[in-house]
Amino acid sequence: MVWGDKPYHSLDYELKRQFGQKIYKVSLDGGMSCPNRDGTVGTGGCTFCSQGGSGEFAVGRTGYPDVWEQIEQAKTRVHRKISGEGKYIAYFQSYTNTYAPVDYLRTLFERAITHPDIVALSVGTRPDCLGDEVVALLKELNRQKPVWVELGLQTIHEKTAERIHRGYRLEVFEDAYRRLKEAGLTVVVHVILGLPGETKEEMLETVDYLGKIPVDGIKLQLLHILKGSQMAAEYEKNPFSLMELEEYLDLILTCVARLPQSVVIHRLSGDGAKALLIGPAWSANKKLVLNRMMQKFRENGIFQGCQRAPRG
Repeated sequence: MVWGDKPYHSLDYELKRQFGQKIYKVSLDGGMSCPNRDGTVGTGGCTFCSQGGSGEFAVGRTGYPDVWEQIEQAKTRVHRKISGEGKYIAYFQSYTNTYAPVDYLRTLFERAITHPDIVALSVGTRPDCLGDEVVALLKELNRQKPVWVELGLQTIHEKTAERIHRGYRLEVFEDAYRRLKEAGLTVVVHVILGLPGETKEEMLETVDYLGKIPVDGIKLQLLHILKGSQMAAEYEKNPFSLMELEEYLDLILTCVARLPQSVVIHRLSGDGAKALLIGPAWSANKKLVLNRMMQKFRENGIFQGCQRAPRG
């Protein structure tokens, strides 16, 4: 099966199916921190996380404390690239976006979804910050507009999770995932490929695990070493190998071939802010990476759910 112009169930295809037009994401800042930074779980965050809490592309609260103002500012950025008016997903990306009192979250999220150009809400968070009251709020909001919860799992392997200071065990993710699905919410899970010490087989075990659940959506992200992260200091002191382009592309093709067709693939590479990127250097050339990836798909005849590994 081909989903539009791609050999996998892409987010772009799924959004056009659901909303009948192209939809854009606007990254917003809810003004929250993270329990893995403020000492509740740990300090410094996950070792791969930059000082911006993975929100370098979000519209900052400085100068735009109101969510509507952030949305309008983000829209201006998108309008430079498109013709006509667009519709958007409000994506709360920076840090942990359920790490606040429920009343604060209600005010913030309701303000976002009442914007006439917002068609859905996407909330990036940690599985250990999803108490029952928070899940109940998200369930309530989901009756107004679609709500996605994006969970940063990264890996199923506890030894890697400890090395990157993730701060919770796999059972915590499993419990949060179960309660979110019981509430009728869409769950998107983030995976990082190339984490230090992990083998290709271990990375595929994480992807296979999520495919068997199966999750609603997945983001496959190349490990970026970013300035200001704990991992950058670790890399400078004791360098470890980073994935080469062809190695990463072969791995991506294998991941796609093993994922069920029902799983929406939100991302296959990811962006690291160029000003912060230490490596891999090739990942800064997004156009090259995506063009080469599509070429590899064509050369190897890979389609999502076909259970075929790439040649060579």
